[in-house]
Amino acid sequence: MMDLSGARHGLLRGFRSVIAGAMARDLRAFVVPGQDVANALGLDLDAVDLVRVATPRHASVLLIAGPLPPVLLDAASVVWAQMPRPRSILALGAGDIAPLPAPDIAADLSQAGLVSGLAELRRIVCAGAFGRHITDFDAPALSVRIEYTCPMHPEIVSDEPGKCPKCGMFLVERKVSGSGHAGHAGHAGHAGHAGHAKSPNGSAQAEKTSQVTHAVAQTEVKSSYTYTCPMHPEVISDQPGKCPKCGMFLVEREVSGAAPASHEGHEGHEGHEGHEGHEGHEGHEGHEGHEGHEGHENPPASPSQAEMTGHSAHAVPLPGDPTTYTCPMHPEVTSDSPGSCPKCGMTLVPQAEAGDHAGHAGSGAQDKLDKLAGHDLHGGHDGNGSQEGHGGHGGHGGHGPAPDIPGIEPHFMSMAALTEGKPVSPDGLIMEWIDAPFGPFFPGLPGGLGLIITLDGDTVARAVASGTASDRPAPDLAAAELPDWLASLSALAPVALRELACRALEAASGDIPGPEIAAARAAAAERERVASHLNWLTGLARQTGLTWLERRAAALHPGLPMADAAEIARRAPAIRALADRVGRAPLLRDRLAGIGKFGSDGSVGPVGPVARASGIATDARADEPACATLGFETLTRTGGDAWARLAQRLAEIGQSLDLIARAGAIALPAPPATLPTDGHGMATVETPRGAANLHLTLKGSAVETLHLTTPFTGLARLIGPMTEQMELAEALTAIGSLDLDPWGAEP
Repeated sequence: MMDLSGARHGLLRGFRSVIAGAMARDLRAFVVPGQDVANALGLDLDAVDLVRVATPRHASVLLIAGPLPPVLLDAASVVWAQMPRPRSILALGAGDIAPLPAPDIAADLSQAGLVSGLAELRRIVCAGAFGRHITDFDAPALSVRIEYTCPMHPEIVSDEPGKCPKCGMFLVERKVSGSGHAGHAGHAGHAGHAGHAKSPNGSAQAEKTSQVTHAVAQTEVKSSYTYTCPMHPEVISDQPGKCPKCGMFLVEREVSGAAPASHEGHEGHEGHEGHEGHEGHEGHEGHEGHEGHEGHENPPASPSQAEMTGHSAHAVPLPGDPTTYTCPMHPEVTSDSPGSCPKCGMTLVPQAEAGDHAGHAGSGAQDKLDKLAGHDLHGGHDGNGSQEGHGGHGGHGGHGPAPDIPGIEPHFMSMAALTEGKPVSPDGLIMEWIDAPFGPFFPGLPGGLGLIITLDGDTVARAVASGTASDRPAPDLAAAELPDWLASLSALAPVALRELACRALEAASGDIPGPEIAAARAAAAERERVASHLNWLTGLARQTGLTWLERRAAALHPGLPMADAAEIARRAPAIRALADRVGRAPLLRDRLAGIGKFGSDGSVGPVGPVARASGIATDARADEPACATLGFETLTRTGGDAWARLAQRLAEIGQSLDLIARAGAIALPAPPATLPTDGHGMATVETPRGAANLHLTLKGSAVETLHLTTPFTGLARLIGPMTEQMELAEALTAIGSLDLDPWGAEP
């Protein structure tokens, strides 16, 4: 019996056999690219007792539903690296999943394939969860590279060391991960930010996910490095800390020719958890003061280190110098200016008084330091009687010039300099903005959606979404293959995209279907609209924590995308009852009302149900003869917020059920029997999320050019203005209310 691709090291005996059997009966899956895609593909996980989890750290199965583009495969490899062992891969219709390991079970993309594949997977887990020969997994997205950035201007990034072009500070080194796929690489496998823990028994790659994001807090202790201040290179220490002159964090600098210290048993020092070989030192909080680390010998700082770093010897204060300051607890720390010890934080004292202050700094010495450093900055009156503010700030509350502190260089950076160039929030505060990636597998958001939110404190300053664009068709793609290819772009709206391709081909050939066929095809599009809105409702319930609604909506969805007219009529009462109950839910109304509101002036440009929920009567079905025959009328609502969008979709579910009942039959769209060899065609179809447009040119019975516009483009533009200055939780709810379909988006 072969082992699992993610087996745990050990022999399958005794208690391990019991554990393997229990895991086989209680498999927990992280679904890629998302639960919404799995539902749309007709997979019912509840029917096979497969528990879904929101983070990889709680998953034992990576369930891949359908083929994934390369960027999502990289993201899935990060998810795989975060999952604890034993772990397994169940791939349904996924094809080649490299760089992931070969799947433990590969089956057809269907409910039958899920049932048979899961049964076989349980057997393999029970027999192969533990094994002797275990190999580590290396994910390309977790590869670490070195770049240099400015401590004061993090937007300055360089591949080589140097100085900041804005402030002249030395760039500091940091380690970043990525596989080279722009767009999603920075947020591959959101996983609830769980990727900093090493997987049990072993994924060495999981240790690499910890990045050096702070010059001190996560810097490796190496005897071949010294630490210096970017602003005061004469300040040198053998351990991380703060500059005694300006208080900035010291940064490491390699010293050539230094004898390497012992690092045995300290691989993966950058990890946050599970540091093998470092008992009693979990987490490495702060990383300041590494005394007592076994296996590390840190030579004391000496003047020779200054020579090795290229600084002249006189830059290091000499012992006995009357202007030299030292730490009472660490006499090897010296400085030519007052400040604090980078090791223990104690106030430096004149070296002549160091012997009288063993273990502490006396009050007399502190008074002298206060006078020397100009600490008496609580305000003074100038000759005109005006009072200056604290720390050199002017009496009008603005930033004045930096205080004139003896012994400190004139280029000491004041608070005004530190915040210079930083964006100003609407409340007047100047804060550093942080880019937070969400997706492409973030719970509560559509699977495959890439989202970068710039946070200003706990509010959103900027938000940008990206889709999952598929490869464009080759010039020799046959015209007859276009409907299948276009339908494969999105699992969330395959019927609408197939209808779009067929209409464009019909426009090019002039072969228009009859009224009955057109009505049956319109009913197929309405069936997909009902299933899509129910699928979105399931995700909304999951995001808002309404378990009863999630279970009820999920129970109504299986089988619906392929049901015939009679089955739709049988299910219609239960669907209408759920829609009526949701529309009268007061807690849900309170949760969604006022969030993500749009006006009806059309200045922002919403589309689909989002536009109609704002009072904008825009719907491509209004121009279709088949829909007019079935009695279609454009429905609108007022409010323009997340609650109005929910109510709009509930109303459209009822309208679509009525249209299907009037049609009496459902037929999938098919290309015309006779296709032209040359020509061009245009078509528009109202998908569940808005209008999609297609313009194609045929030459020699093949697709020569193709231009596709999906609703994602228009909806994605709304995210920025809609979420600006919203709290993060409300912003995510507002984005979810748009019902984005990132699949098949224009590149």
